[in-house]
Amino acid sequence: MAAKKSSRKASAKSAKKKAPRRKTARQKSAARKHLSIPKEQRGLAADEVALAIDSPEVALLADQVRAVGGALLGAYREPLSGRPILLASLPIKSIEPTPFQRDLSPTHVKRLAQKIEESGCFLDPLIVVPGAEGGFWTPNGRHRLAASKLLGLRQITALISSDEQLAFRILALNTEKAHNLKDRSLEVIRMAQELRVRQKRASEIDFAAQFEAPELLTLGLVYQEAGRFAGGAYSPLLRKVDRFSDRTLTASLKERTGYASRLLSIDIEVKRIIAELQERGFRSPYLRNYVVARINPVRFHRAKKGETEPPMPIAAALTRMAASAKKFDVGKVREGEIALVAAVSGGDG
Repeated sequence: MAAKKSSRKASAKSAKKKAPRRKTARQKSAARKHLSIPKEQRGLAADEVALAIDSPEVALLADQVRAVGGALLGAYREPLSGRPILLASLPIKSIEPTPFQRDLSPTHVKRLAQKIEESGCFLDPLIVVPGAEGGFWTPNGRHRLAASKLLGLRQITALISSDEQLAFRILALNTEKAHNLKDRSLEVIRMAQELRVRQKRASEIDFAAQFEAPELLTLGLVYQEAGRFAGGAYSPLLRKVDRFSDRTLTASLKERTGYASRLLSIDIEVKRIIAELQERGFRSPYLRNYVVARINPVRFHRAKKGETEPPMPIAAALTRMAASAKKFDVGKVREGEIALVAAVSGGDG
């Protein structure tokens, strides 16, 4: 009997121990502060989000959908900005990817088509804006669109916005296929080249949010000339010295073309150094990272908190880098140095 009582007591104690503790008001407040959750709510209420499909706010979009042979499915106001959005079914042939998107990956398209086939349904609508010649552009659904074509679909579901500039702001939301450095750079430079034509007086810095990082513009121009360029090795340098320009896109891209050309010239020297190291018996896959790090004039610079100015202008950095590459002494290289670079090396080329 006593054994049963002690067993019950032990079980009760165990249950008490396992019961999850309730968070205190202080802990909840700390969690909100960590997540930066605002106290005041933003956006529209439910009755404000609702929008009739025959509303004048979406009339022009509705006419365009009907003109291409699509079907209207619904409408609403986007809950953050309040802009009208039309939900529609569009013929596959009426949609094209924006011309500045990254290149299509056939492997990813096949895999995506297979998964859609396996699930038996297409549940992820494309985001679409008005495009050229009465059709539509999708700024972030290129692979879903291609997969749908591969499956032979006639129609595809789309969320349509009349805001054409959304096509240039949506890069940060594009998570359909993970970007590597080359993908990001090519998409950003194509976007810049398109905007240069559309908004001739706009400054490069006006599109800082869309372009994400200034070095992507420079690397994009390099990749357009040399698709196999090892951008990951040069990215640490560019992140420290490359900044957005307050000049027009036309002027800034012309200047960046010069930077890209100089980077390619430096890479020719780097390849020469790598060949000489290989002749001396070095076989590490991190030889390029090691050489580029050695000739990087700002490799030891550590930015202070809040510092925005580069340690030196990009033009000066490239000049010093080219000079260092030409006088690089392979006879002073030690195996341990390359091993150290291999241990800390990262990035995608």
